[in-house]
Amino acid sequence: MSKFLIKGGLVVNEGQIQQLDILIENKKIIKVDSNVSDESAEIINADGKHILPGLIDDQVHFREPGLTHKANIYTESKAAVAGGITSFMEMPNTVPNTLTQELLADKYEIGKKTSLANYSFFMGASNDNIEEVLKTDPNNVCGVKVFMGSSTGNMLVDNETTLNNIFSNCEMLIATHCEDEQTIRRNMAHYTKKYGDDIPIELHPVIRDVEACYKSSSLAVELAKKHNSRLHILHISTAKELALFNNLIPLKEKRITAEACIHHLWFDDSFYKEKGTKIKWNPAVKSTSDREAILQAVNNNVIDVIATDHAPHTIEEKTNPYTKAPSGGPLVQHALLALLELYKNGKITLEHIVQKTSHDVATCFQIKERGYIKEGYYADLVIVNLKEKQEVKKENILYKCGWSPFEGTTFHSSIEKTLVSGQLVYSQGVFNETIKGERLVFDRV
Repeated sequence: MSKFLIKGGLVVNEGQIQQLDILIENKKIIKVDSNVSDESAEIINADGKHILPGLIDDQVHFREPGLTHKANIYTESKAAVAGGITSFMEMPNTVPNTLTQELLADKYEIGKKTSLANYSFFMGASNDNIEEVLKTDPNNVCGVKVFMGSSTGNMLVDNETTLNNIFSNCEMLIATHCEDEQTIRRNMAHYTKKYGDDIPIELHPVIRDVEACYKSSSLAVELAKKHNSRLHILHISTAKELALFNNLIPLKEKRITAEACIHHLWFDDSFYKEKGTKIKWNPAVKSTSDREAILQAVNNNVIDVIATDHAPHTIEEKTNPYTKAPSGGPLVQHALLALLELYKNGKITLEHIVQKTSHDVATCFQIKERGYIKEGYYADLVIVNLKEKQEVKKENILYKCGWSPFEGTTFHSSIEKTLVSGQLVYSQGVFNETIKGERLVFDRV
């Protein structure tokens, strides 16, 4: 195994920024201090750079198996490490849907063989697989995913009895996509009658509106409180939903947590005219006031973590008329750059970026020995240069789909190096693909 000594960098960790050296051996951080020396270690010079814990992305769709014309675990994990994301948790709406323990095990085998980042995969819930869900091992699977809104295949869980069974019997973390299907269908029927397939993209947040989100999120919270479930609501997109969460208790004690996504922190409905279906996501990007409220909720700890909801489609699929264009877009390569841009614009601090993308994700999911720059923890690290610009261009996009909603954007920072479990996997555009990521382990009783 490699032995590295990172010298002279500004370490952003646990609410502080300090110039420290980091010694790494056998996958782990063995010393963090000023002026560390070790003649047997390979030196990584980080003078003038910032060192962050690698990001842990708790929501991605890497499309394997079954949808690999869009993406696969290898290509998207490669884009992720180039973007400073060292660990990911992937969703079950692949083909076939991950609704059995055997299908879940198959995805872990693919991850083991091909992922450049550390990995975990959600078990999927449907209206009729509760027995399979309850077989899930909480110590080596990140959680159970429930789509309380439209989804691929058999994954819309809209049966009241099933929801009560899941929330009352599942002891591990339940992650939910919350949009009320009846509300959306009613809105969709109205605008389809008016426009046919050519509904203006600007109406996406009107069809998938605030009430659809709030009605479903409030139901999830109601069920979690009724059954004392461990609930994690994904991709909050409205100011109204924020009233469902609080920052009055420590994260470790919370039974109900929430996630914000990069696109809901960056884009608002004014971008639809320029970006079109490239920013068609579910839940929809909504108003400027929603975006600002979500960012404020991230900053004041009402929202607990930041993720990407990376969900690529081919550009041919995305350029279909509104009713046929799928929702979702690729984000893992540019998520940290977008957050660093928000930092440069005074919207969030570096310390808080680290808290919401690493520390609090590790705490929220009880991930063992990751998410912090600490002695004894795995060396998942990203070195960033806050003084080097990077323009997003077609030729430097690594996603298999070949496009990005940030195309044409110039960020004022760059990702220089990424270490995954103590190995230098990415360095200034060059990858070491001989090293693969590791399966995340969870410290749950």
